[in-house]
Amino acid sequence: MADGGVADGGDLPCGETDREPGPSDSLRTFGAVMQALREHAGYSRTEFANLVSFSKHTVESVELGRRMPDAALVERSEEALGNTGALRKASQYVTRGRGDVGLAAWFRQWARLERVAVSLCTYECRLVPGLLQSEGYARAVFDNAIPPLTDEQLEDQVAARLERQTLLRERPNAVFSFIVEEFVFRRHLGGPEVMTELIDHVLELTALRNVTLQIMPLDTESHACLDGPVRLLETSRGQRFAYSEGQQNGRLISDQKEVSLLCRRYDTLRSQALNPKDSRGLLKRLRGEL
Repeated sequence: MADGGVADGGDLPCGETDREPGPSDSLRTFGAVMQALREHAGYSRTEFANLVSFSKHTVESVELGRRMPDAALVERSEEALGNTGALRKASQYVTRGRGDVGLAAWFRQWARLERVAVSLCTYECRLVPGLLQSEGYARAVFDNAIPPLTDEQLEDQVAARLERQTLLRERPNAVFSFIVEEFVFRRHLGGPEVMTELIDHVLELTALRNVTLQIMPLDTESHACLDGPVRLLETSRGQRFAYSEGQQNGRLISDQKEVSLLCRRYDTLRSQALNPKDSRGLLKRLRGEL
């Protein structure tokens, strides 16, 4: 999806927006080195994943060049594989280079804007926002896709979703605000174990100073966003954009009158939702019920 108003603003990379980029050579090389060291040490992926306290899917994604290696994974892998320093040094030269692989075509422009936003506001009434999803929850979401995804498609989409989450930690001066309906956390998508992991993950992320979560309670009598989910952001140049998504489509909104209206709705919703402290308290109670 191309929008002349966005491209002219200078904050969004433009040109060939629907082109599928290839994998990063440095990612594939790092993954191959990690796999070779693991196999030389005699560990299966499952054994190694347990050893470094990451999921087998994460280890596989890194080894196949589908995902950036997390700093903690690099350190734990070094310790498990003899502290040669090879992975630490190699990780310094890894670049993402995968562009928009794993992202829906209609979402790509918004994903690029997220990377330069100084503030990002998200209201969701369908599922936990992608930036807050745990790996298990993301897998449950994509496992429910119709038609079913291939294993490679699922891995690409999970990797892309987890990669986006690095924004929360890599951009500590950017402000991230989330408002999510209570029933989203009450829906046991993927089962109790997945939901327990999810809530722990959300509590960890929302403990960051630049991230706030407010829950819209079930017993509310007023609601400013009954028209559906909305995302809002502002760039360092003061440009404001909105994004609306539905079944198999999404719309980037740059018309300032429409963006202003959605901002007013979001601000009103903030006053109607539980405050961040009470929202975290509710999450902890929901976790205890699982």
